[in-house]
Amino acid sequence: MIRPSVRLFLIIVAAVLLAGCAAPSTPTPALRTLRLPMGYIPNVQYAPFYMAVERGYFRDEGLTIDFDYSYETDGMQLVGAGELQFTLASGEQVLLARAQGLPVVYVMNWWNDFPVAVVAPASSGIIEPADLAGKRVGIPMLSGASYIGYRALLDAAGLAPDIARLDVIGFTQVEAMLAGTVDAAVVYANNEPFQIEAQGMPVTVILVSDYVPLASNGLVTNEATLQSDPELVRAVLRAVMHGLQDVLADPDTAFEVCTKYVEGLAEADQDVQRKVLDASIRLWSPEPLGVSEPEAWENMAEVLLEMGLVQSPLDVAQAYSNEYLPEP
Repeated sequence: MIRPSVRLFLIIVAAVLLAGCAAPSTPTPALRTLRLPMGYIPNVQYAPFYMAVERGYFRDEGLTIDFDYSYETDGMQLVGAGELQFTLASGEQVLLARAQGLPVVYVMNWWNDFPVAVVAPASSGIIEPADLAGKRVGIPMLSGASYIGYRALLDAAGLAPDIARLDVIGFTQVEAMLAGTVDAAVVYANNEPFQIEAQGMPVTVILVSDYVPLASNGLVTNEATLQSDPELVRAVLRAVMHGLQDVLADPDTAFEVCTKYVEGLAEADQDVQRKVLDASIRLWSPEPLGVSEPEAWENMAEVLLEMGLVQSPLDVAQAYSNEYLPEP
């Protein structure tokens, strides 16, 4: 008869041997890092991307995102040259890049409504584009989405480009409006109007999107990535769209998430910043989410042609695709 102490020893030895024979654990696959140029400083306007990171939607796709807050045109050049797979950019930048031979493709419409607007003091009597006649209008620069949106607004209203005097003021629209050095300013509808009103000046906002639909901000890739790694494109879009849907469903949580990514947000004017997020949500939320509309791209191409920024008509159908969006 085997003594209890010997029996216990044999059981332990057997357990150790069995453990040694067990299948080795599968290592966790390394996450693929993607650098994503944002085109602007950290801001609540990037809430869908912050939410997608915070809730693990990129991680679930095997990805980690490195937010790069560099200039929009820098991102377009890098994606067009194949050095990066993705960037955020506005519709006119996509068309301008393609006119220069860069094979970029817009694959997700993030902003359903073009965000550029003209803001004026409520006491000025400026309530429609025709009221700008003879006025001083401050604009950040004579290029980019602000300038193109302003010109599209005038064109849609049947007004000449020189109806008002344009003063290039950089990104000082708030200060210029409060100081009265301009009568109106070209702004983003979801940003500067709230900052101006917070300083005690009620304003009137003329939205470009009320007069003409234009291709707006979204996610851009390149033809090489679409051909060689279409599943990567679909993975990124699934994560971003999931983040966007979560923001629309729960803006309060989205704002809290933003405080982790936007330095100083917790100490900023919470009322103003929350209004910025809420106004952004209104520009994102018209259905269908993510889908590019042909009319918006055709209008944008026509504006660029009339402004002389492109020299010949563009094949806009090659500039965007709805093929890689997740099913609703």
